[in-house]
Amino acid sequence: MEDLIFRHMETVRGITENLIKKFPEETADIVPEGFNNSIRWNLGHIAFIQEKLVFGLLGKESSLPEEYEEFFKAGSKPADWTDAPPSMSEIADELSKQKSRIRSFLESSMDVKFPEPFTNKAGIKLYTSGEAFLFSFFHEAMHIETIKLIYRKISSQ
Repeated sequence: MEDLIFRHMETVRGITENLIKKFPEETADIVPEGFNNSIRWNLGHIAFIQEKLVFGLLGKESSLPEEYEEFFKAGSKPADWTDAPPSMSEIADELSKQKSRIRSFLESSMDVKFPEPFTNKAGIKLYTSGEAFLFSFFHEAMHIETIKLIYRKISSQ
C-alpha cells in the first residue's frame, strides 16, 4: 500500500511540476482582483505546508530554506513581502527535491502517531504521519486549482 501512496505523491507532484513550466515568470506575482495570493505564493505554500505536515508535526527540522516560512506560511501574502521571494525555478527545485526526502523519511513509518493530534484550520484532526501526508495531496490539489484560476483571470485581462 505504501508504494501506491508514494506513486500517488509522484502523480500529484508531477501535475504541480508540469504546471510551473506553463507559467511565464512575469505572471508569477500578479494577484488578480478577488484573490489574496499569486501563483508564486501558491507554489511556495504547497512546498511549505507539505514540509510542515510531513516533517514539522513530528518535530523534525525542515529542509526548505528558512525564508519559506515567512513568505509562504498560512495567512501570509505577497502584499506583505519586504524581500525578494524565491524564484519560480528555486521553488520548482524545492518541490522536486521534497519528493525523495519525504519517501525516505516516511517509508515504513506512516503509522507514527503525533505527540498530540493536529487540528487544521478546517477542524480536521490528523493523528498520524500517514494521515497528514495523505491530507497534503488534497491541500496541493486545492492550490493547483487556485493557480489555474489565477492564471485564467490574468490571461483574460
